[in-house]
Amino acid sequence: MNIHEYQAIELFNRFGVPCPKGKVASSPREAYEAAKWLSVGKFVVKAQIHAGGRGKGTFKSGFQGGVKLVSSPEAAREVAEKMLGETLVTKQTGEAGRVVRKVLVGESVDVRREIYLAVLMDRETSHPIIIASTEGGMDIEEVAERSPEKILREPVNPLAGLQAYQVRKICHELGLKTTARQFGRLLHSLYRLFIECDCSMVELNPVVVTFSDHVFALDAKFNFDDNALYRHPDIQAMRDKAEEDPREVAASEHDLNYIGLDGNIACLVNGAGLAMATMDIIKHHGGDPANFLDVGGGASKEQVAAAFRIILGDPNVKGIFINIFGGIMDCNVVAEGVVAAAKETGLSLPLVVRLEGNNVEAGRETLAESGLDITTADSMDGGAKMIVSAVN
Repeated sequence: MNIHEYQAIELFNRFGVPCPKGKVASSPREAYEAAKWLSVGKFVVKAQIHAGGRGKGTFKSGFQGGVKLVSSPEAAREVAEKMLGETLVTKQTGEAGRVVRKVLVGESVDVRREIYLAVLMDRETSHPIIIASTEGGMDIEEVAERSPEKILREPVNPLAGLQAYQVRKICHELGLKTTARQFGRLLHSLYRLFIECDCSMVELNPVVVTFSDHVFALDAKFNFDDNALYRHPDIQAMRDKAEEDPREVAASEHDLNYIGLDGNIACLVNGAGLAMATMDIIKHHGGDPANFLDVGGGASKEQVAAAFRIILGDPNVKGIFINIFGGIMDCNVVAEGVVAAAKETGLSLPLVVRLEGNNVEAGRETLAESGLDITTADSMDGGAKMIVSAVN
């Protein structure tokens, strides 16, 4: 789950991570009031969407930039009027862009230096790792490609936690002297936030050093471990479903794992590994998967039917490949769910089903007796060939 920047400020304030003051606004009037409340000489107005690259983005209306520096409450209101309700396109949104429903009005700071800082989970070691770079304010992917030596990686033992010597090492590598103590406090607070809130990533780009030698977190991206959100109802309440793919929202409501892709062959599979292999073999035979969809090992008939309806909600889908290996999963439960959903939706697309494992004969019999135009496959490879051929 991701959150907006204005919500990140709430967490920063709770954990003592220094950041500029700001208020969220849903209307130009609220943006004006927020700027008056800040009562400073300069303000920054930031479009709130779940995507990076906002500053370099373009609104479909022609207005340039999702981050604007203004010098009066009136100017903040004018900029908010041009952003709110409009679609912002950035590198990360794709051509469709995202509709801006809120803006953050914050105090502007005089930046002397920018630093990149992130805490995330290293999947290879299953340990947290701190990533830092002197090249703050830039896309870290570009820095990694152009100047990999400028990226500092500091793994943290999850039992020992972040140590003082590691903070000193990072400050030395970043060339921090007079602001090292402030940066160290920020880093300790950030790491505590990362652990206590069950984050999978917290990225500050940039952390800024001002001309008056203050250190602030100026921009933030958060990602949380979905499996731990039940421990954080306050963070769950921050979820903005309007920023998510409606299909992914529907899938989460049925405890399904769904990610939309750009292809035209929908996949319904049980198990993440088998789902990945299914997408690979579709590509191998010249097709393009339309989604990753894992119904899990113990899905019910209702969940299977819901998964079927979700993939049919994608207008790009031209065919469906169901690939089930029944261990815990009962193949007949899958078959019943497929038949029920196909009849309910009046399915007319090519459908190939490969069932194997627990209660497979009953499942195949359910499909055969359904009266529906369903092609059955004896193997994953054979099923992939069939559905690619049928779609092409």
